[in-house]
Amino acid sequence: MIDHPEKQQALRFFRQLVRVRTFEERVSELFVQGGTAGSMLHLSIGEEAGAVGVMGAMREGDGFTTHHRGHGIFLARGADPKRMMAEIAGKSSGYCRGKGGSMHIADMGLGHLGANAIVGGGISHVVGAGLTYQMKHNGNAAIAFFGDGAMQQGILYESMNLSALWKLPVMFVCINNEYGMGTRLDRASATLEFERRAETFGLRAAEVDGTDVFEVYNRSRNMLEDVRKGQPAFLKVNSYRFHGHARMDKSPYRDQDEEREGRKKDAIAFLRQHIVEEGWYQESECDELVEEVKQEMDEALKYAQQSSNPSPEEIYDDVFDPETDNPVSVDFRIRQALHYSQG
Repeated sequence: MIDHPEKQQALRFFRQLVRVRTFEERVSELFVQGGTAGSMLHLSIGEEAGAVGVMGAMREGDGFTTHHRGHGIFLARGADPKRMMAEIAGKSSGYCRGKGGSMHIADMGLGHLGANAIVGGGISHVVGAGLTYQMKHNGNAAIAFFGDGAMQQGILYESMNLSALWKLPVMFVCINNEYGMGTRLDRASATLEFERRAETFGLRAAEVDGTDVFEVYNRSRNMLEDVRKGQPAFLKVNSYRFHGHARMDKSPYRDQDEEREGRKKDAIAFLRQHIVEEGWYQESECDELVEEVKQEMDEALKYAQQSSNPSPEEIYDDVFDPETDNPVSVDFRIRQALHYSQG
């Protein structure tokens, strides 16, 4: 007997959603233990469907950029959670050998053109990628992920204009989690109809419910078909940020009633209910899958904790041209100058 295609897709999506959330929970643990590189770390818990749905519609060869809240997006693309966790921990076994950390992970092999800690900083990169794909006629698409805070950045509008003008295979995905740091969206923007802004530039635009991964996936898949033909697109994915802006942020600007209601927009709970009601999985089978994923992410956390820190000799690797001499520190230059003057 052949399983219904929607059943198989639902089970794959459910596993992916759980993997993204559980990975983020382990990243949070790593931060609390003081094991992350840097002092800032941003979780995407509550935004899983945007990552899984859009990535599910992409194909091999496509490129993408993410913002500072991009762990789940990269994981949904197929990243190795061990190497991801190691990178966030600043270890040499990470994707960028510990130099990127949480907000600057990249991997050209999976089409990840880079994360960016600057609000809207990675958006314009997909314009260049899209132009490359267009000139090579390879049928690939470039996708920029960013938060609602980037909707107030001029670089987004320059990028949308160029993409429409040159008919580039580019898609802009706004993960609307309702807050830019501690500022609620309606206090930062005079209008919340972001898709209409994109339409004025000639982009095909839509808004979807980030609680339903199938809605995100189906709309993304349809849009990307036209994107590959030179019709750039904009997708607004509505969700709710379950936690504060950064891991240390206790979100005092939101009351408990709002957070309680906001966390009901849970893509995992929504899909799990659908799977059980359809009879595709029993509750116990869902629990078993969750436990399998927890074990996988526990191993990723352990791997990062046991990995080695980069050696001092690696500090200039992948940073400067290997054919040139490595730079020397200012301290060394001063000591050298003092030595010569005293000699």
